[in-house]
Amino acid sequence: MNLPLSTSGSLFMVSAPSGAGKSSLINSLLKLETGLKLSISFTTRAPRPGEVNGREYHFITPEDFLERKNRGEFLEFAEVHGNYYGTSRLLIQEAMRAGTDILLEIDWQGAQQVKKQFPKVASIFILPPSIAALEERLNKRGQDNLEIITRRILAAAGEMAHAPEFEYVIINQDFDCALSELSAIVKATRCKISQQTVRNAALFAQLGIAT
Repeated sequence: MNLPLSTSGSLFMVSAPSGAGKSSLINSLLKLETGLKLSISFTTRAPRPGEVNGREYHFITPEDFLERKNRGEFLEFAEVHGNYYGTSRLLIQEAMRAGTDILLEIDWQGAQQVKKQFPKVASIFILPPSIAALEERLNKRGQDNLEIITRRILAAAGEMAHAPEFEYVIINQDFDCALSELSAIVKATRCKISQQTVRNAALFAQLGIAT
């Protein structure tokens, strides 16, 4: 089941290998662009210390998750390390109908699922300027040991191979420049005729422009 085409809100999704700076860029973008909200996923894993239901995730039971999945409520879903994760199509539809732009922070596999249901999604892939820069950023984060960092770097090659599946690619060499490019994509998408005719239907009618 596809998302409705005539919604006043736009849908964006951003993917990247670990260490490319995706989360930092998204957090800064959300502060810049009013009317843009990050989609909150559903998960069956237990909340971690400091996490709040409805902020980091919607925490639900496996039974609830599977019932929602069987009803076709998820735009995309996956099982990771024994836990389910999914993006609610119903919540996204509601927000977009209300004129809110929604951003999905998602991996390439989830992105493929989303594009099947919503071909007009603005898809963006973030690339590092080099493998060396990716390794340096992962080391600077100080969150993982050497073995995990090595695994992430090896996985990055497979993830980056899917960059051509996305509509836009941003190379995050300079953070401010990458953020400016990401913001420009949001602004340009909002100016597409398909969005303007829905967002400003009364004006188009007043000006006698057939849509």
